[in-house]
Amino acid sequence: MASLTVNGVVHAYDGDPEMPLLWYLRDVLQMTGTKFGCGQALCGACTVHVDGEPARACQTAMGTLAGKRITTIEGLHPQGQHPLQVAWREHGVPQCGYCQAGQIMQAAALLKSRKRPSDEEIEAAMSGHICRCGTYTRIKAAIKQAAASTKGA
Repeated sequence: MASLTVNGVVHAYDGDPEMPLLWYLRDVLQMTGTKFGCGQALCGACTVHVDGEPARACQTAMGTLAGKRITTIEGLHPQGQHPLQVAWREHGVPQCGYCQAGQIMQAAALLKSRKRPSDEEIEAAMSGHICRCGTYTRIKAAIKQAAASTKGA
């Protein structure tokens, strides 16, 4: 039996080691903020953090997660007040909203490594995330606002 920590809570897992983290989060833990998009790690909708680094949950096998710390959109901030979440709302980023959890988790990883990223760094970090509604301009503006926030990111 392996243990992993999801949003600060330790969980024991003794199921199929090939089960994707995405299904464990959604079906077992009932954390539905992380979305299924393409199932091929191409769109970014399922992005979470594994030990602080962005990872595509649809292609991350449970067997690789023993002792790891997982953070989902639900764990980014308990009341949804992370600077990125605030900026996302203020800029009206979501339309359908489907990709937004993955977008925010990728942006949070970027701001952890680069406190004031350039436009080029934002574009490079976010390039693997697909927004079918095309809100890329607002996504970039929200990331810049969060980076400039006095609260930090």
